[in-house]
Amino acid sequence: MSPLLLADLTVFTLGLLVGFEVISKVPATLHTPLMSGANAIHGVVLVGVMLLAASISTPAGYALLAVAAFFAAMNVAGGYLVTDRMLAMFRSRS
Repeated sequence: MSPLLLADLTVFTLGLLVGFEVISKVPATLHTPLMSGANAIHGVVLVGVMLLAASISTPAGYALLAVAAFFAAMNVAGGYLVTDRMLAMFRSRS
């Protein structure tokens, strides 16, 4: 295992642990607004997909890039839809 891969796996694992710890401390009433907002902000993942698209040169890379782009776009769209639905609950009905 290369040192670079080990460093990447370490950062990924620490990110998982910190993320789980932070989210587990959020009260249930705030969990949905927090997650929908976070999903909408994940548009930065789409920027990462576009940056990676410039360096991909293998069919497997293109397949993984397409999967990443699909899931990132789905996450962003879902975040906006859920956020809009929650904000609609606070609008006046007149």
